[in-house]
Amino acid sequence: MRLKWYGLLGLTIVIGAEVLLFLRVEWVTVWFTPIVWTGYILFVDSLVLRLKGESLIHNRLKEFLMMLWLSIFFWLMFEVYNLFLKNWYYVSLPSQAWQRNLGYGWAFATIFPGIFETTELLEALFPFHRIRRTPFRLSDFWLSLSVVVGVLCVVVPPLLPYPIAPYLFGLVWLGFFFLVDPLNVQLGAPSILRDWEEGRPGRTYALLLGGLVCGILWEFWNFWARTKWIYAVPILSEIKIFEMPILGFLGFPPFAVECYVLYHLARKVLRGEVMWV
Repeated sequence: MRLKWYGLLGLTIVIGAEVLLFLRVEWVTVWFTPIVWTGYILFVDSLVLRLKGESLIHNRLKEFLMMLWLSIFFWLMFEVYNLFLKNWYYVSLPSQAWQRNLGYGWAFATIFPGIFETTELLEALFPFHRIRRTPFRLSDFWLSLSVVVGVLCVVVPPLLPYPIAPYLFGLVWLGFFFLVDPLNVQLGAPSILRDWEEGRPGRTYALLLGGLVCGILWEFWNFWARTKWIYAVPILSEIKIFEMPILGFLGFPPFAVECYVLYHLARKVLRGEVMWV
């Protein structure tokens, strides 16, 4: 099967955006992040379709469109946290409010699809589904304890004073997994914990690797753009790869897992398995 037309379009967008960026074409330097990620998502989806015979955009377009909105919603939640933790800020934003908001929404909409398309591509390329381990059973006690730990992780950091709060950003990147995935288990939604109970950790590994791949691409493309984010992480902030302090790359793999559990909770609650087909 040849690449679909939108895959070729996506590849053209990525290459064209890179060329225009290095030529310092003004509007591309401002809008580079959402442009290049749009192209990337289209291209990767077409690769997944070619390798697996089905893909998110080609076979589940309604779900893809809802994923865009959920991506915006959940990233705005992390932006609210950042008001307290102050771990990053944006520079060289458009002066017009409508342009800024459009840029925010467009860029934020690419986060979930970028992670999940990358993960699907990795699953198509490597035999993650063959990885097996000994099944086990998580008792209600451990699921309840996970929820309690998750609540503490997501509630405590923004309540602490500013000199302390920025050091606790890692709790937020882990906390929603501990809070949400036990709920997914109870609701019968796709769940990382359920995968491990059934001896199928492959999806977890694919998500972790997918998060790292996306993190590297986020930081690589962000580094060259004019409109971009800058980090203010208080730990080893002077040792960087691109704009990211080196320890920050450890956050991308669990962030992908966190996005997965948040998305599937929302999908279950909104009856996406029925309404988005």
